[in-house]
Amino acid sequence: MKKLFFICVPFLILAGCVSSKNKKHTVITPPAAKTTTIADKIKSCKKLEGLFPLYQDTASGNVFVLLKKEQINKQYIYFSYTVDGVVAAGHFRGSFRDNKLFTIKRYFDKIEFTVLNTGFYFDPANPISKSAAANISNATLTSQKIIAEDFKKGEILLDGNSLFLSEIFSQIKPSVIPGAGVAQFSLGSLSKDKTKFISLRNYEKNTDIIVEYVYDNPAPVIGGGKEVTDERSVSITVQHTLIEAPQNNFKPRFDDPRIGYFSEEVDDMTTTNTVDYRDVIHRWNLVKKDSLAALSDPVEPIVWWIENTTPVEFRATIKEAGEKWNLAFEKAGFKNAVVINEQSDTATWDAGDIRYNVLRWTSSPQPPFGGYGPSFVDPRTGQILGADIMLEYIFITNRIRQEEFFGAVSAMPTPLPKRFNNYCDANDYLHQTTLFGNQVLESKGINEVEKRDYLKQSLYYLVLHEMGHTMGLNHNMKASQMLKPAQINNKILTRQIGLTASVMDYPAANVALDKKQQGDYFTTRPGPYDLWAIEFGYTPELADANNEKQRVHTLLARSNDSTLIFGNDADDMRGFGGGIDPRINVNDLSGDAITYGIERVQLSTQLMGGLKEKYTKPNQSYQELRQAYGIAQSEYYSALNVISRYIGGVYVNRTFIGDPGAGKAYTPVSIADQKRAMAALSRYAFSANAFGVQNDLYPYLQNQRRGFGFFGNNEDPKIHDRVLAYQRNLMTHLLHPGVLKRLSDTRMYGNTYTVLMMMNDLTGGCFKGETGNIATIRQNLQLMYVERMIGIVKSPAYDAISQGAALAQLNQIKLMPGAGNDESKAHMANLKLKIEKAFEN
Repeated sequence: MKKLFFICVPFLILAGCVSSKNKKHTVITPPAAKTTTIADKIKSCKKLEGLFPLYQDTASGNVFVLLKKEQINKQYIYFSYTVDGVVAAGHFRGSFRDNKLFTIKRYFDKIEFTVLNTGFYFDPANPISKSAAANISNATLTSQKIIAEDFKKGEILLDGNSLFLSEIFSQIKPSVIPGAGVAQFSLGSLSKDKTKFISLRNYEKNTDIIVEYVYDNPAPVIGGGKEVTDERSVSITVQHTLIEAPQNNFKPRFDDPRIGYFSEEVDDMTTTNTVDYRDVIHRWNLVKKDSLAALSDPVEPIVWWIENTTPVEFRATIKEAGEKWNLAFEKAGFKNAVVINEQSDTATWDAGDIRYNVLRWTSSPQPPFGGYGPSFVDPRTGQILGADIMLEYIFITNRIRQEEFFGAVSAMPTPLPKRFNNYCDANDYLHQTTLFGNQVLESKGINEVEKRDYLKQSLYYLVLHEMGHTMGLNHNMKASQMLKPAQINNKILTRQIGLTASVMDYPAANVALDKKQQGDYFTTRPGPYDLWAIEFGYTPELADANNEKQRVHTLLARSNDSTLIFGNDADDMRGFGGGIDPRINVNDLSGDAITYGIERVQLSTQLMGGLKEKYTKPNQSYQELRQAYGIAQSEYYSALNVISRYIGGVYVNRTFIGDPGAGKAYTPVSIADQKRAMAALSRYAFSANAFGVQNDLYPYLQNQRRGFGFFGNNEDPKIHDRVLAYQRNLMTHLLHPGVLKRLSDTRMYGNTYTVLMMMNDLTGGCFKGETGNIATIRQNLQLMYVERMIGIVKSPAYDAISQGAALAQLNQIKLMPGAGNDESKAHMANLKLKIEKAFEN
């Protein structure tokens, strides 16, 4: 059978070949594949007409984005903000996030979304501008496959899910900060199944897409706080907004270092000037209705809406405070530039609609602010396109975050990423100082009318401050220096020009040591600096370029005026070793902050002495007493912090050469003021009675128990730890390598307070003043001080002058007698042994 099979097969093949020659050859062509059209894709979708038409499938919820041919190769602005989130993950309601310029281009069968670098300028008249793209990287965020196309209409359809249910346009999940030193809550992986569109809104000039991003982490290690229901699944809701780039006659205005505006940094790549800055400030597009009038209404005012979530009792104050900015705009030639309306309870528009500038109100579990006033701009010109102000209900309550007062005392502030350059901490400072002031006034027998006035002034200031940010102004931490201590309670003067030169500072609440002398508590009008800044930023340009140049020069030449001095966050001295000018700081007030700080310490001590009587009431726990004590002592420390910055300080003058009153750029703080500051620290921070010792109060500083809240943390008040933490912070600044080096550097241009003199005074402050037994508070301080001195001698971070001075202090301490009781003698023996052991090798 096998042989037969092999014989038959060749025969059959041969027969088949012969047969095929006799037949006609037939080619079978498969049917043409049907081209998917846009109509096919959107047939079950609901259409939302607008800048970029959107189609949402009514069954699946999938979204498609339609591009028109005229939208290709055009520029647009992308803006995003957090609709809702959790603070532990870096998100909170109203947090502005990305603001960038992008373009849409076609590459064969794909569409590219590319963010453009706007940080460089090339003069078109200069031939080198032809190479403007050299070595500058734009960012192609995505290259999206075209899923359908209408060639006749020139329309292209893209997958909206791919574009927006991802982190293509904006990073939502924060990066883990390396070396942060503390365990960080972290979002899990983005869930493709759970992430979804919440809302789509489309308008003629902008498209809004709201997405709920869900992050899954099946085995979380670090908790995120009570606001996180379950760490395994955390939601962050973000609004993406695509905006048609403005095409108008808006003229950018260039930044000047003597005045403080937020700006878009631009390097001029074709200038031959030493300074190549071409930065443009953030400002609204205000145009006069009557260009010839000295004072005119704007064509389009800056219109604000008070959201209907705002407590009714505060709306009148918010409106009144916000419209006070019209005083400043009148200096620029505009009347009624700022208009504030109320959103009705029946309004159909959403506060997240970027066409409305909204004053919003929330009450969050862990509020990161009490007020927050961001804006978004055209990155090419600095034109402000919209803004919001977020106000937190905690600001007008007595609620505090307990860890701020009874946890670890804060150290160096963590630098914020660049995207948060306009982040504002005003409430963190203003809320604390407001609570302190309220306690002082209540202790002095304040009546209800005075209490309402105090709260009104506080809220007034917060609104003025945050609205100032939305006008383009950044902080002016020097403004609180305007008045002398003898002037700050003169109501006639402060109602005319304000308590501070600007509302853009973080000043201390003005509560007088003597109630009879009490003036205004807060500034309730834009100050002289604010009027000057708005005049610079918003006055319409003169037609003649030379006249305009002279006008601006004359205006800015006034920068040396004591009411116009300026310094922002980058200059301030709140951090250890940061900044050099002690006048640029937070929680200070008056042109003599040392004197004012001493009065603040005395006021805090006076307040602590009466807390037990004031805050121990029948049928309640000691929680209120504990909180009141924490607030008072924190204010005490804050005042000492301000005083400490005058040691090694240098006054900075940014006036230009030839301006009236222009002098040296740098002037060291006088030796008299440096020694005055050291004397205050010795008495109020380093003595046996430092930080207002209240032995009769300590047994009552009890937290109200809640469930099992004391697990892992014994509830007794850690008095010694807390005082030592304050002292350690002060020492960290005073003995910072930068401060000690500056004491030596400034001897070359006027300083006469040497490192050795400073350390001698500091040693005296820590060791002298006790004739008998050494207080336990001081024993901790002295040990810490000796360890710091040993560290300076051994650390390469310190220069020879500092190391020699530190060694001299250790030698002094070794020779000190071991007097007092056995405990004191044992303590001194321990210090001397530490010194000997440190250098025995």
